[in-house]
Amino acid sequence: MLRRFPERMKPTDASNPDYFHKVVDCQWACPAHTDVPEYIRLIAQGRFSDAYMENRQSNVFPGILGRVCDRPCEPACRRGRVEDKPVAICRLKRVAADHRDDISDRLPTAPSQKNGKKLALIGAGSASLTVANDLAPLGYEITIFEALDTTGGLMRTNIPRFRLPPNVLDEEIGYILDMDVDLKLNHPIDSLKTLLDAGEYDAVFVGTGAPRGKNLEIPGRYDSENIHIGIEWLESVAFEHVDAIGENVLIIGVGNTAMDCCRSALRLGAKNVKVMARKPRGYFKASDWELEDAEEENVDIVVNHSPKAFVIEDGKLTGMRFEVMEYRIDDNGRIDRGTVVDEVTLPCDDVILAIGQDNAFPWIERDIGIEFNDWDCPVVDETTMMCSRDGVFFGGDAAFGPKNIIWAVAHGHEAAISIHKYCQGEDLNDRLPRGVNLATQKMGMHEWSYSNDYNPAARRLMPHVDLRERFKNIDIEVELGFTVEQTVAEVERCLNCDIQTVFTAKLCIECDACIDICPTACLTITHNGEEADLRTRLSAPAENLEQDLYVSAELPQTGRVMVKDEDLCVHCSLCAERCPTGAWDMQKSTVLLPYAADEAEAAKDRSGSSAA
Repeated sequence: MLRRFPERMKPTDASNPDYFHKVVDCQWACPAHTDVPEYIRLIAQGRFSDAYMENRQSNVFPGILGRVCDRPCEPACRRGRVEDKPVAICRLKRVAADHRDDISDRLPTAPSQKNGKKLALIGAGSASLTVANDLAPLGYEITIFEALDTTGGLMRTNIPRFRLPPNVLDEEIGYILDMDVDLKLNHPIDSLKTLLDAGEYDAVFVGTGAPRGKNLEIPGRYDSENIHIGIEWLESVAFEHVDAIGENVLIIGVGNTAMDCCRSALRLGAKNVKVMARKPRGYFKASDWELEDAEEENVDIVVNHSPKAFVIEDGKLTGMRFEVMEYRIDDNGRIDRGTVVDEVTLPCDDVILAIGQDNAFPWIERDIGIEFNDWDCPVVDETTMMCSRDGVFFGGDAAFGPKNIIWAVAHGHEAAISIHKYCQGEDLNDRLPRGVNLATQKMGMHEWSYSNDYNPAARRLMPHVDLRERFKNIDIEVELGFTVEQTVAEVERCLNCDIQTVFTAKLCIECDACIDICPTACLTITHNGEEADLRTRLSAPAENLEQDLYVSAELPQTGRVMVKDEDLCVHCSLCAERCPTGAWDMQKSTVLLPYAADEAEAAKDRSGSSAA
């Protein structure tokens, strides 16, 4: 009888861009895949302009996102596995934006000779602007139609000026508009059919966001003018149509829009602001830092209160009635629908509803070949960003519902590739793959081109304008930005997760020097086997199944394998310094992300090869 051995793990394919990309958790989590460790190292070297341009390649708006990004990178930061707080990635992005030199001569430009293709972009928000940023340098004639009298979309109308100053918006949007982009303000598109039938444009991109706030249909809703829809109210504040509010204000909902509403209300004269949450704190949609900023300003966040009715007396809003809820949460964190245990009435002068946003497409006819789903939203291909009608593309909140700015930017990059391919008659799904470069960081026997010492410093705290000063004017930016000293300390907290420990099996003599010196017990030499078994036989059990194991080819001495638990590695380089044969090296992994310009260059190369 043949003896059957358990399936062995195959050697790690370091040429697969997704392997080391997953090790760089912050970049993997960022929708636009910004090379976070690289720009942090550039900041550490005082190269702020280079750091800004590294940022701009992927996220387009470093100054804007350095203030208001939803930071999906930070919960993923591997520093959080070492201590409680991740690296202040977003804050450092702002450092690069605030301290850079003039980078005008480093920005892409539009060629004087156009390529003969015309594009219509509907909405001047982050998604449309990203499309323009990517395609204007390729010679496309681009027209942006904007219903309002200014640019920025929800970035300008829904994010208060004390978080995002208008001059930051104007500057970074201006970089894109200066690429010979035709901007038509106060120009709403009332009929997509009319625009398409005119036949003037070769492709159309819809980036109109999710501009309709959700309503709350409970008794008394339409009996007072002091009940406001959150995003509409914020827009009125942004355009100075509203400059005051009552002393007692209730905010219904606990997402990031609710946080902007409650803090704006304080600046318009409210004395007592409560944010009313239907569920416990662990189920809030608002980011932790948004909650912290609101609570610092003495906003009261009230949990487990479900709205029941508005209290109207003699035609005036005087309060709001709530059911007090009690919930059961199972071992998996699932929460039940709750039980009503009490009822309370809270006094108020104004109520702001911030319970979510919806897409709104009354201007898109339903008989022009665009398929809509059960939620009355267009059906959009998640890869190409094209809907069921050829030549019409969507991105940002308009495509998949409310997310955040960095998602809209990622959609814009993908849509730009598709629009270019569509206009050039190419297959939209035939896209360049991601690639990866590995480059050694060795500068000497034990010298590296990066700071490899583990720094135990705690996360720096963002300095804020004093509470007594910040409410005097709604234009006062609350966050002051990191000082030089804070920046120096914070950049050293980065673990350089993109500097990889790359192993050459044929050079290993199995002396165990690397294992002896490893401070985290992430290395093991052992016999190969199936993954589940191998994970239990390491120096420390590899329990994080979302993080891959690095497995070498068979070692020449014993046929065993070198295994590294990527979850534990802090990229300190001690293994590479200690190894007597150079089997370990520290190599920078750069993920190569294709953009529309890369697709255009590849097509040019293909046509040149064909001609040859």
